[in-house]
Amino acid sequence: MVNRDVQNAVREKYSEIARAAGTLGCCNTSGCCDESADPTSSALYTEAETRNLPPAAIASSLGCGNPTALAELEAGQVVLDLGSGGGIDVLLAAQRVGPTGKVYGLDMTDEMLALAGENGRRAGATNVEFLKGTIEAIPLPDNSVDVIISNCVINLSTDKDAVLREAYRVLKPGGRFAVSDIVVRGDLSADVRHNMEMWVGCIAGALQEREYRSKLQVAGFENIGLEVWRVYNRRDARAFLTESGLDVEAAAPQVDGQFVSAFIRAQKPAVSACCGPACCA
Repeated sequence: MVNRDVQNAVREKYSEIARAAGTLGCCNTSGCCDESADPTSSALYTEAETRNLPPAAIASSLGCGNPTALAELEAGQVVLDLGSGGGIDVLLAAQRVGPTGKVYGLDMTDEMLALAGENGRRAGATNVEFLKGTIEAIPLPDNSVDVIISNCVINLSTDKDAVLREAYRVLKPGGRFAVSDIVVRGDLSADVRHNMEMWVGCIAGALQEREYRSKLQVAGFENIGLEVWRVYNRRDARAFLTESGLDVEAAAPQVDGQFVSAFIRAQKPAVSACCGPACCA
């Protein structure tokens, strides 16, 4: 079940970020968009990838990976980005699927949707569409998407089972789930788990690796893989904790090395070519 308090806190936080990014000034409450401000969002995209993107799309990027670089997108595919924010991953995916493909961006925040729409227009992207809704109730029909991407957004949901069920529903048979997310190693303290600012920052809501795999399996996915590409150390932890209200010096050692950025892959089973009673029973 979705925790509305967390959802409202997330909506307000990312509305604020969108408003600030739209002015091309500071894009968060703790400082401007230099790479030292947020260790999760630093050094994710190459200069070649961002060269032709609107500055506001780059400024509002708050992910923890680069799913479009790893999702192996192909021309003509239909892609859905869960929690599309300012639209950077939608625009990058749109380049990869080309004019015969389509990329949907889903976000619940009006300000982010307005910002993403403007970024899409400035980029001249004609194969994108931004939808309002939540990732727990995706406003697309069954079996309509080839690939689902997401960039450190599933952590923000308090009902990840619903998110994964919905992802499975909208994927076509054989469709792929290819997301970047924060994963936790070991157990978190109760203070971290219950801290609202840490939820909004994608930390307290992190699943353990075995939980992520288990939930994907329960939702029906197969060929599940999890690739860790960045481990956050004590110095990174201090950056996470700055606005959390926790005792930074006491909490940082507790989360040193416990959080990682990972790329998670899974697949919806393909429908068998045989539909007779002998093989589809």
